[in-house]
Amino acid sequence: MQALLDRVVEQVSRAVLGKEGPIRLALACLVARGHLLIEDVPGVGKTTLAHALARSLGLSFQRIQFTSDLLPADILGVSVYDRESGRFEFHPGPVFAQLVLADEVNRATPKAQSALLEAMEEQQVTLEGETRALPSPFFVIATQNPSYQVGTFPLPESQLDRFLMRLRLGYPNPAAERELYRGEDRREMLRAMQPCLGPEDLVEVQRAVASVHASEALIDYLQALVRYSREAPEFRTGLSPRAGLALLRGAQAWALVHGRDHVLPDDLQAVAPSVAGHRLQLAAGAREAGSDAAEHLLSQVPVA
Repeated sequence: MQALLDRVVEQVSRAVLGKEGPIRLALACLVARGHLLIEDVPGVGKTTLAHALARSLGLSFQRIQFTSDLLPADILGVSVYDRESGRFEFHPGPVFAQLVLADEVNRATPKAQSALLEAMEEQQVTLEGETRALPSPFFVIATQNPSYQVGTFPLPESQLDRFLMRLRLGYPNPAAERELYRGEDRREMLRAMQPCLGPEDLVEVQRAVASVHASEALIDYLQALVRYSREAPEFRTGLSPRAGLALLRGAQAWALVHGRDHVLPDDLQAVAPSVAGHRLQLAAGAREAGSDAAEHLLSQVPVA
């Protein structure tokens, strides 16, 4: 199992250079049955990462370009009247794929953004009084431009909470960037990619995540992190029970991706910035000090 996951990381790393850490986090997010939000400036490989993961995991793929005039029907689908049959026929939208790339999700209005909420939470959509199941496995990878850029709408906290992880890729290091300039075109590389495992294999890996052992001491550490976030004055909002479950599930997936059958405190610390960073809000004084919410939390709670 680990060999297959390592092959996925290796193949995706050939397309997104110098970013093995974020790639492993993205894979752990999908293995944990979570949705992924990638926030960064345009042009650093967010879309390429989503394409490469879909190709490497053998998943059906659809891309939705979010714009200010996007409508929910453009995402979910619409019923069209068929004159020959005399009835309405449903034409599924691009959300009916195993991996959906919601590109520049914060350029759409809140109404269009909300069309993804039920799909992300329930793996189904309800249209015209009928509930339709989405494919399995089902993932949303959303890309987001920084909020200071023109034409963006902030994602509400309720939607941010649907994403198991939020990542930032950042600029490549000089060696990786030089290799990018001299290397093969990324689009050609993506077209040539072959699946390292199929959807059935991925479902089996997902089931294995639940069997990764978390000791009582590890749960104690997790509860201490959650409790501190709720009680400390540095935070405007603390971590919810769902956020605590996300931390545990992410740590289990991170351990599995690294070939372990048990969770270490290091695993919690490795995923905490991605899992808790978009769920925590620092108070004004802490923000002025330049602190990062998740890093501050980890620094304040010792491992027992």
